[in-house]
Amino acid sequence: MYRAEAEGLAALAAAGAPVPRVFAVFERAGKATLEMQRLALGARADWPALAQVLAALHRNTAPRFGWASDNWIGLAPQPNGWDGDWNSFWFERRLAPQASRARQAGFAFDLDALRGLLAGHRPPASLLHGDLWHGNIGFTPEGPVLFDPAVYYGDREADLAMTELFGGFPAAFYAAYQAAWPLDSGYAQRKHLYNLYHVLNHLNLFGAGYLGQARALVARLTALTREIS
Repeated sequence: MYRAEAEGLAALAAAGAPVPRVFAVFERAGKATLEMQRLALGARADWPALAQVLAALHRNTAPRFGWASDNWIGLAPQPNGWDGDWNSFWFERRLAPQASRARQAGFAFDLDALRGLLAGHRPPASLLHGDLWHGNIGFTPEGPVLFDPAVYYGDREADLAMTELFGGFPAAFYAAYQAAWPLDSGYAQRKHLYNLYHVLNHLNLFGAGYLGQARALVARLTALTREIS
């Protein structure tokens, strides 16, 4: 897990994103350690600057979707590999494993019925942070910083969608991102499909406290599917 995190931080740094420096990943007496730069967090939040950092990160693209190795989304394994089709990657590498775990825990739904929500959507394969919620960003006197990534190449909308979960980011962030690289109108529907991944992950990791949110999100997506069919 720590090696995957270090790899992700290195990828973000190589793309020009501000991250803590990694000094070492090692195991001693059966205990793994990731040694990183200590950050002076708690500075004034510059949300437009964070949006510009993210838009610049997303302009780093690849010819295919995915990542060369598997990594982690929180405490859950995140399968990667490569796929030339975004619809296939999202459903097979992201939603299907989470839906399978949720089904074993008693929450089942028709995942295939939602595939039409990405029909015809062909985004560039942008380098993503992958776990972009409020707890994985911070502000130092030098500016915004990103940490604890779950990197892969995917639709940049997936990063933006997660920023709207768990309290969301301020309006200034979204306005600055739109100014740097506007999203098209379909984002308003697709973001719910992208956030289903994270809601299912929380359901699978933390239990029934997320069941109501998962049910409501699947119902919303099912209704959207009917609207476009």
